[in-house]
Amino acid sequence: MSELTLTVMRLGFLAVLWLFVIVAVQVIRSDLFGTRVTQRGARREAARPQPSGRQGGRQAARQAAPPQQRGQQGGGRQRRNAPTKLVVTEGTLTGTTVALQGQTITLGRAHDSTIVLDDDYASSRHARIYPDQGGQWIVEDLGSTNGTYLDRSRLTSPTPIPLGTPIRIGKTVIELRK
Repeated sequence: MSELTLTVMRLGFLAVLWLFVIVAVQVIRSDLFGTRVTQRGARREAARPQPSGRQGGRQAARQAAPPQQRGQQGGGRQRRNAPTKLVVTEGTLTGTTVALQGQTITLGRAHDSTIVLDDDYASSRHARIYPDQGGQWIVEDLGSTNGTYLDRSRLTSPTPIPLGTPIRIGKTVIELRK
């Protein structure tokens, strides 16, 4: 082999070795410091254009209302004990609040989850919370390894969530509140 070929191979091996070291450091860093938690709802609301005028105001009110309340706009009343928010009461995200607007809320370690859990006992797609046709909120375990608990009982099927009942996923506890 020529001296040039040997030098190019050495430099290539050195570059691959440094790439491996950099990737290993990034993995260790993410394990130590966790993933970055962002408030996605605030960004979406700020990015949504606000309609103007009389018609635009009605349309905005119609779009902002949750699906179970859209039919009640014309003088109807919201259910008395209907939850309006999901609150994290224990864990690394204590104090985090998510407004319930009729959409499915996903919980887990995956970056695209609604609530990203930085918890060793949570799966990437751990559980989901969604409204049923009657406006009741349902929690469903998505085949997680360590399970989802609703007030100390492990979930085996989609279950309605009573207001204020703790839902435990690893070290994180969340509740539906008014």
